[in-house]
Amino acid sequence: MSSDPLVVFTPSGKRGHFPIGTPILTAARQLGVDLDSVCGGRGICSKCQITPSYGEFSKFGILVTENALSDWNKVEQRYKDKRGLLKGRRLGCQAAVQGDVVIDVPPESQVHKQVVRKRAEVRDITLNPSTKLFYVEVTEPDMHEPSGDLERLAIALENDWKITNIKADLHIIQSLQSTLRKGNWRVTVAIHLGDEENAPRIVHLWPGYYDGSIYGLAVDLGSTTIAAHLCDLISGKVLASSGIMNPQIRFGEDLMSRVSYGMMNAGGAQEMTSAVREGINALFTQISNEAQINKELIMDAVFVCNPVMHHLFLGIDPFELGQAPFALATSKSINVKADELTLNIHPSARVYILPCIAGHVGADAAAVALSEEPDKSNDLVLIVDVGTNAEILLGNTDKVLACSSPTGPAFEGAQITSGQRAAPGAIERVEIDPTTKEPRFQIIGIEKWSNEDGFAEQAAATGITGICGSGIIEAIAEMRLAGLLDPSGLIGSAAQTGTKRCIIDGRTHSYVLYDGTLSGGPLISITNPDIRAIQMAKAALYSGARLLMDKFGVDCVDRVVLAGAFGAHISPKHAMILGMIPDVELSSVTSAGNAAGTGARIALLNRYARGDIEKTVCNIHKVETAIEPRFQEHFVNASAIPNSADSFPILNSIVTLPNVNFNTGSNIERGGRRRRRRN
Repeated sequence: MSSDPLVVFTPSGKRGHFPIGTPILTAARQLGVDLDSVCGGRGICSKCQITPSYGEFSKFGILVTENALSDWNKVEQRYKDKRGLLKGRRLGCQAAVQGDVVIDVPPESQVHKQVVRKRAEVRDITLNPSTKLFYVEVTEPDMHEPSGDLERLAIALENDWKITNIKADLHIIQSLQSTLRKGNWRVTVAIHLGDEENAPRIVHLWPGYYDGSIYGLAVDLGSTTIAAHLCDLISGKVLASSGIMNPQIRFGEDLMSRVSYGMMNAGGAQEMTSAVREGINALFTQISNEAQINKELIMDAVFVCNPVMHHLFLGIDPFELGQAPFALATSKSINVKADELTLNIHPSARVYILPCIAGHVGADAAAVALSEEPDKSNDLVLIVDVGTNAEILLGNTDKVLACSSPTGPAFEGAQITSGQRAAPGAIERVEIDPTTKEPRFQIIGIEKWSNEDGFAEQAAATGITGICGSGIIEAIAEMRLAGLLDPSGLIGSAAQTGTKRCIIDGRTHSYVLYDGTLSGGPLISITNPDIRAIQMAKAALYSGARLLMDKFGVDCVDRVVLAGAFGAHISPKHAMILGMIPDVELSSVTSAGNAAGTGARIALLNRYARGDIEKTVCNIHKVETAIEPRFQEHFVNASAIPNSADSFPILNSIVTLPNVNFNTGSNIERGGRRRRRRN
């Protein structure tokens, strides 16, 4: 084992040991990390900006001290003086390794920009937003009726629009008199209509008649990505959708790593809160610029998120979520002002956060329930929303069960040898000929397959850079179909499989999907550790679903709905070959796209839907996988591809999975030592 310092890059998850004094840019290039640079490391271009993270990282088994990187130098200071450098940022070409360190590569420093695949799904939504515009004519003051301007505005709103008990923040009162007089006692008022617990509140005032629009944001705050949909609150139209990587990922790829970071580092929770809010504000700036609107006109926002993100976004220490009984600070919906969360939209904008179902089943699962309505389904439907943490719902009109399962980031390309986030140049579709064992693939941004004329010319612009989550899933399923992979997850040798693409890789083998080394490109292969990562993720997913089926008293479901970016880009056949979902007719497997984002948009555009989901959540029964004795049994069985215990008759009627076994117990062919049998 190397004694050199460990350098971990996020969000890619790539890591390696490097001698003291190695520039971070050099380490990134050697590991294939997507870190931009055009000036040759002279500190001129600023493309290689990175953010080091300090503290104890239990997931990586390291403690990052303040002296983990070389001291701030004159080149960095010169650049900061001339162009500015965000607080906490370093230049990767100037910062050198001095000890174990975790390095975050921000989106703007990545050559291949990530594609956050959480589009706004087409959906009929009854338009009745919480924030609306009202035009009124206010009675002028006189000596006989010495009431205040706010009181007379309230009377006008009650007389014309039946809005009672109106409230106003101080900044509204401060601008009220000048606005009324500028508009000759005619004003347009943006009002958040409130709910059972909150009175109607004035958000903004315009003199005279305002013929413009106001806007709202539906935000899916995930562990790995943050996606937002900007909506016109008058028309209901989605004006723009955008997303970024969650900057918290540098504190840990999975939720428990972040909880652990908060436990082990003083002020760690507050640090993560600041990071995610900064990321959200950057996203809001990005999406408003894309739509060419003023952020001050964003007057409503709805957030959905898992419980850990829920706590960290609100500035609540998630400590209690890291240990049984996984208690939430509150499971109810929350309605606060934007300025309480330091969001860079209208300061009086209201922020609504959907209720959480339980300790590890959050508002994102509630949003999925709002979007897909399992409680109104006559047939038994399994809804799977996969991210770093999977939320699973199973139900019909009789009852709805819910659980969460820690799948980790492998489905999104993290912790995979050649893995990357979805970006132009990443392999996203794979097919392998079962006879020749030769692969063909598609990359993001190009419709042609790799074996079609014109592919190389089109791919030259981006290059073939790695493999994203959908690609790795299809690749492993295709390897199983082609007889390159046995049910236990072992890759066969060249002699066993009949292809030279299966190469020796330490004590195991790898399958070469693409070799671009002759032209200076990467070697993209599927390794046994990659397969293990996917096996663990899919086993956690299937075990959660199977546990809910046990609780429901069934061995099969009528249909499966795949939600999230996962659902939109994975074929049902490949998912079933891996054993990610239960055996069901392929025609009964559908994609709901970004169901959590759709649920957030419904709650944004229809205020009555908020009350509906609050009632629905109360009737959803939570199953805690951590204390269920059969979960581990299901997990072990589900580690096989597709499963060692559950039969898949429908799948077996569609495809024939080769009966191969590469666990020979001999390593002579691979050049390794023969392992002695212990008596």
